[in-house]
Amino acid sequence: MRNKYLYITLLAILGFNSESWAQYVQSKGAPRLVVSITIDQLRSDYLEAFAPLYSDKGFKRLLDGGRVYANASYPFSPIDRASAIASIATGVTPYYNNITGKLWLNRKTLRPVFCVDDSAFPGLLTDDTSSAAALSTSTIGDELKVVTGGKAHVYSIAPYRDAAILAAGHAANAATWIDDIRGNWCSTSYYSSSLPAWIGAYNSMHPADSRTDNTTWEPCDMKVGNLSYFMYGNDSRSFKHRFSGPERYTLYKTSGLVNKDVTDMAQQCVYANGMGNDAVTDLLSLTYYAGTFDHRTVTECQTELEDTYVRLDNEIARLMDYLDEHIGKDRVLYILTSTGYSDIESTDYQKYRIPSGVFQMERTSNLLNMYLGAIWGQGIYIESTFGNQIFLNHKLLENKKVSITDATNRAQEILVMMSGVRNVYTSLQLITSQNQQLQKIRNGFSPEHSGDLFIEVAPGWQILDENGQQVELSRASFTPFPIIFYGNGIESERIQVPVTTDRIAPTIARCIRIRAPNACSSEPLF
Repeated sequence: MRNKYLYITLLAILGFNSESWAQYVQSKGAPRLVVSITIDQLRSDYLEAFAPLYSDKGFKRLLDGGRVYANASYPFSPIDRASAIASIATGVTPYYNNITGKLWLNRKTLRPVFCVDDSAFPGLLTDDTSSAAALSTSTIGDELKVVTGGKAHVYSIAPYRDAAILAAGHAANAATWIDDIRGNWCSTSYYSSSLPAWIGAYNSMHPADSRTDNTTWEPCDMKVGNLSYFMYGNDSRSFKHRFSGPERYTLYKTSGLVNKDVTDMAQQCVYANGMGNDAVTDLLSLTYYAGTFDHRTVTECQTELEDTYVRLDNEIARLMDYLDEHIGKDRVLYILTSTGYSDIESTDYQKYRIPSGVFQMERTSNLLNMYLGAIWGQGIYIESTFGNQIFLNHKLLENKKVSITDATNRAQEILVMMSGVRNVYTSLQLITSQNQQLQKIRNGFSPEHSGDLFIEVAPGWQILDENGQQVELSRASFTPFPIIFYGNGIESERIQVPVTTDRIAPTIARCIRIRAPNACSSEPLF
């Protein structure tokens, strides 16, 4: 909030108000609408493999006519949907924006919290209470709002709550997503005390049950399922899925059908709010889905995945055709990229005699507690574990006059000797180290939300959380994906030099002639 007022003050001192900014960007030919498209789990290998099934107006239009950075990556680890979208919007890593993932452990309650949960802001047409308060830096949308004096329209649309809110940032007009329980498009009072009329109108015209109760998901084209991209066989080249029961909307949001809803809502948003029709640049952030159905393995749903990409191509084409007609091709700037990860598939490595094992976090924490107790006396030294992180009892250590540095170093010494452990990092090590090999791990760390110790298990090993009965497979796999800029006079070019996603926000800022988000120090891509 203080940053917002600082920017406004600076602009006033410079005599650079929203009217003069609008005149400036108009004279310089800046886009009237920026459309930031993030496709959850999009992969370059699948994108290219299914190309024979695409039209000329979707992915092919972007790939042939856009500035394509073919080798993109995220400058931090681990990556999930929430941390990826927060990084794109802010231009920085979780070390600065504090969004380490969809979930993290609250040190006060020792309970996992969802990244956008906030009881202070009731939901609109949903029971979820949400805000972007945990996002500790500004976003590109926030900066656009500040420089235009609030006149720019900034909206975010996604099937998922975390994606919608984190892409919207703090100052957006609204963020909307599909409610898991009721299936309608909903929002949060964080942005407005009442639901925007255009969202309510869409819900009235397209009731949630009409999208699921009488809907069957099957291949959209007879050619779907006939490609032989995957090495492993797929006996069934067709499929039919119905959506029923209490989990039907959650299941629907992992199908290829949900992307049509996102495009429909995007068109409704642009039309109802007159986006792109004046001299002030507007921002529309969209999240689509390209993962597997019900988060199953690719082996189980090869044809469904193929159909999802074909439907995605159709939706990209439909969105671009609509905006070309209503705003103008040269007046819209598109940015398309991926969340840069894939759901990790369970693999029985032992069946093929590949080194593997199960690393049990509760058992490990008990052994570590006994070890520290033998040094400094009995006590509960381990407050909790979360994923591969260990949280120490700071209050107990303080009472025993033991420094956090000494405790973590002692713990590190014993943990690295355990089977399946590849490395152990302390929080102090990640904060202070200048070692480039630790950079990606450090960038994914947050002093506020992360633990005191990070255990890196060997590839192929599973991390077992006995309390929550959650199993996570360690796999240092690379997910290839592109960053594409298209429209507003950008010339087509394919660039093979590796780039990182934290450079997207400053590039957009340069294109629309505003400052980059307040923690962003990365250079624009062009």
